[in-house]
Amino acid sequence: MNQFKIVTAAVITAGFAMASQAALAYTAGDVFVRGGVAKTDIASDDSNLEGADFDVESENGYSYGVGYLFHDKFGVELNSGEGYEHDLTTAAGDAGSVERLPVNALFNYYPMGGVDSRIQPYVGVGLNYTNFYSEDVGPGIKVDDSYGAIGQAGLDLAVTDNILLNGYVSYADVDADITDGGGNNIGAVDIDPVTVGGGVTYRF
Repeated sequence: MNQFKIVTAAVITAGFAMASQAALAYTAGDVFVRGGVAKTDIASDDSNLEGADFDVESENGYSYGVGYLFHDKFGVELNSGEGYEHDLTTAAGDAGSVERLPVNALFNYYPMGGVDSRIQPYVGVGLNYTNFYSEDVGPGIKVDDSYGAIGQAGLDLAVTDNILLNGYVSYADVDADITDGGGNNIGAVDIDPVTVGGGVTYRF
C-alpha cells in the first residue's frame, strides 16, 4: 500500500471514530491552515513536442494552504503543494520528466457558514499559477509558466472546535508553451489536472 493510500485511510478512520459529536460554526474572522496529501490525475492528453504527442503521467504529493473568512459565508484561500514530478511518455516509451509547482488563490463560499454543524462544505473559484521547472526532456528545452482558472469543492468535518478533517477535489486549466534554447515555440503541454486530496484543517 503506498503512502497516499495509508494517509487517506487513516484520515477516514479517524473521522468516523472522532467526529460523531463535534460541531462548529464558521464565522467571520476565522483563520485556518490545512495540510494533507493529494493525488493529481491528468485530464488532458493534448501535449506535444516538435510534432510528437506525449502523455503526462499522474502523481501524488503533499498539499498545504491557509485561509481567512471575512464573512460567515465568504472567505479567501491560498494553497499549494510540494513540487509534483510528472513522468512523460510517448508511444515509444519514456520521454523524460518535468516538475510542476502549483499556487492557487481562491474565493470560497461556505453555504453553512454561521450555522453550527460538524459538516462544513465549501466551493471556490480562483486563479492558478503553475511553475514548471527541472525539465528533463532535452538540452535547452523549457516549459513556460502557466496562468489559468481553478475551481474546487470541499468538505470540513469537525473533530473538535479547532481540528477538522478535510477532503476536496479541484480542477485547474493548465497549459503552457514549450520553447527551445533560442526561445522558439516547439510544442505545448496541456494537462488540466484534477486533484483529489485529504488531510487536516486547524481553525484559529
